[in-house]
Amino acid sequence: MNFLNKYTTPFRLLIISLSIGLFIIYPNIACFSWDLNHMDKSEHASYILFFIFRYIYFWLIIWLVLLFNLKKLETPLFKKRLFQTLLASGIVYLVYVCISIISSSRADCFTGLLLFQFFVVCIICTFLGHLSYMYNEQVTKEKEIEKLKFENLKSRCDALTNQINPHFFFNSLTGLTTLIRKKDEENALEYVNKMSDVFRYVLQSDKKGLVTLGEELDFVKAFFYMMEIRFANKLVFNISVENDKRDLKLPVLSLLPLIDNVVVHNTIDSEHKMVVNICLSPQMELSVSNPIFPKMSLPDTNGTGLRNLENRFLLLLNKQIRVKSDGVRFTVYLPLKKEKDENSDS
Repeated sequence: MNFLNKYTTPFRLLIISLSIGLFIIYPNIACFSWDLNHMDKSEHASYILFFIFRYIYFWLIIWLVLLFNLKKLETPLFKKRLFQTLLASGIVYLVYVCISIISSSRADCFTGLLLFQFFVVCIICTFLGHLSYMYNEQVTKEKEIEKLKFENLKSRCDALTNQINPHFFFNSLTGLTTLIRKKDEENALEYVNKMSDVFRYVLQSDKKGLVTLGEELDFVKAFFYMMEIRFANKLVFNISVENDKRDLKLPVLSLLPLIDNVVVHNTIDSEHKMVVNICLSPQMELSVSNPIFPKMSLPDTNGTGLRNLENRFLLLLNKQIRVKSDGVRFTVYLPLKKEKDENSDS
């Protein structure tokens, strides 16, 4: 069916009509030599001219009836399409009869073969027109389904992303409150500036699906400042990502829940200095790793952060994140999307 969709321009249909025309008049071609041998030589020229005319006529009517079916008839009913094509073919047949009677004494206007040829033209054109219509309808429905899937995907991703915001905002304001109580005006001002950058990125995240690794890391650097201030430099982040890898893509706000998990699940103090390493693994995954310093009491969390992240990677990349824990270090591997992979998907 891709063939019909590709070759339904008028010029290309002319080429298709040439081939169908040869098929239709093949019986006449097979009998051509026999007919010439059984008529006077004086009639040869007129018969050859009429034979050429017949082929050109069939060629043109096939082209016109095909155009009529592909461009004008918009009915899904095969019987209705066949009836309308029969009417159009009947008119063309009457024109052929008139021309044949006027131009040739050996015109085959009312033979069973001629009627059969016109009927075959009608059936072929109707069938091709119906297939083309059904194919176009299928493509339209598939596009509508893809659009609905995309809208559903976007709404689900937005819902998942929005789950991050309230908890994140609360923690950010807690850090600011700490600085204000200490009357650390210089750091408080810088904290507010960084928090503004972070809030802007988070609030704009509902308009984004995938972002570059560079964008995500730039956001995280501002967020790191807030976290380091909040924990008095007992929480440190090491980022080791080459500049030529910053165009790789991942879902927006992928690192935020992982950093939040570090804080929620671990003790961070003078005896337990937390160093979070972010780098690329040999498999070109983004590795986020931290030592495990379990809290004395169970954290008040239901594990939605990591599940949220897993769902967003499945929705947007159709890939799963990997989690590795040996009791000493906790590491999450985030799959990344290359630019060429994105182009191939489109």
